[in-house]
Amino acid sequence: MGSSDGQWYPPEWPARIRALASGELTPPEPRAAATVLLLRDGREGPEVFLLRRRRSMAFAAGAHAYPGGSVDPRDGAGEPAALAAMAALRELFEEAGVLLAGPAPGELVDDVSGPDWEADRRALVARELSFSAFLAGRRLVPRVDLLRPWARWITPEFETRRYDTWFFAAALPPGQRGRNASTEADHTAWLRPADAVAGYDRGELTMMPPTIATLRALVPYATTEAALAAAADRDLTPVLAGARLVGDEVVLSWPGHREFEKRVPADRTPNDLPPADRVTVDPVGGES
Repeated sequence: MGSSDGQWYPPEWPARIRALASGELTPPEPRAAATVLLLRDGREGPEVFLLRRRRSMAFAAGAHAYPGGSVDPRDGAGEPAALAAMAALRELFEEAGVLLAGPAPGELVDDVSGPDWEADRRALVARELSFSAFLAGRRLVPRVDLLRPWARWITPEFETRRYDTWFFAAALPPGQRGRNASTEADHTAWLRPADAVAGYDRGELTMMPPTIATLRALVPYATTEAALAAAADRDLTPVLAGARLVGDEVVLSWPGHREFEKRVPADRTPNDLPPADRVTVDPVGGES
């Protein structure tokens, strides 16, 4: 595991893990959330849009992540996957300025860069405007059909904040561009998945387990179209990180992802641990 997994290790984890094991802790219900692997074709293959969280953030400072966040009850109604898809469309517009919607089914808006669009985007961020009202006011049809379910990760039961996060892949619409529209990010970049993975492995880029895992899965595809087509065969079984106390260590594991298994001294605090031993399992990464 590269040293770029430099994240903080919450000091309350060992006590909460013990309480969970003894039945003294009732796990909080995870909040539904969504995030988007936004893709475009570059000169050397697909590129993915990544935000870097501000280094002043208390959580996952400096980590690279995708646009994403929690489901807003006003996003719509339906099954969890449908709600997540609508949240993904909203979060993509809020954090990257990219809108997957059009005046009719099968169509897409090609320019959302004007001041009137920006006013609506800011109102969405401030929760002064619901996404459904925004779409209705502009007579737009949400293009959830352009989202390809790619993965699903759930924050472990011993965490205080939990998310059930759907990861969707989507192509950048013609005429639109991604930008840093997030208040929690200080930088954005379009990176080839292989380059992002190499940066992580060299310890130059910090990422949470779901981010680097989904990036590794994108590496084999030569085009955005090929990656989106491959989504149909993705295993969407939720990845739920677990932890157990073994002697004086906390052992963290992610089913199907041996890369992230980690042993951390149970009596250590964040300041005691070197960067390579600080971990987090929150899968959202964007604003919540």
